[in-house]
Amino acid sequence: MVSYHWGVDSSQSVTKELYNTVLQSYGKPEYWGRYLTRVDGASEGLTKEEIQLLHSNGIKVMPIYNDFSRAVGEAHAKVVAMNATYQAKRLGIKKGTPIFANVERFFEIDSHWIRGYVDYLFNTDYKPGFYHDPTEGGFNEAYCEAAAQDKKVGVQTILWSAEPEHGVTKAKDAPDFTPTFPNCEANVWAWQYGRDAGDIPINTNLIDGRVLNMLY
Repeated sequence: MVSYHWGVDSSQSVTKELYNTVLQSYGKPEYWGRYLTRVDGASEGLTKEEIQLLHSNGIKVMPIYNDFSRAVGEAHAKVVAMNATYQAKRLGIKKGTPIFANVERFFEIDSHWIRGYVDYLFNTDYKPGFYHDPTEGGFNEAYCEAAAQDKKVGVQTILWSAEPEHGVTKAKDAPDFTPTFPNCEANVWAWQYGRDAGDIPINTNLIDGRVLNMLY
């Protein structure tokens, strides 16, 4: 039977203060999504100290890579994937962990890019994943086209859906797992159902137990 697990993600670094605030206000996350690198105006990069803090509290790390602003072409995808895996290895993230490429709804995107990212990750120690919006922007069409062209895309890729958005909740008040899917067969095993807590810089998520087992 499939189980679903509550956790958070943040663009800010995880400090003891932030962790304790989340714990007291929302509950204990089983995993924490963090960006692998610092991107000006978007995210602080994950550090080994953060990983140690999370692991010491029994929390897994969910790696996100966002140091790109468009998603066009196989060659570009492989550069992004190479950089993502390099950063993951630098931080000591274990083999078999999915690295979620952060594809924003306003990005230009095509199927060649998706196939390129999946192909590169498939031949590394890591698994391919995409954080995406299945309703706005070009991800849905590009992903389904890529999956039709290469079965590996649909089989190997883990999707992290940003829709529908229900609002941030405490762990005990999380909704049933009902993310929006692309218009084709896909492993939508993660769902960011709540964004921008306001008082605390986190988003709230549910993930399939199969993903939890893969996380670092």
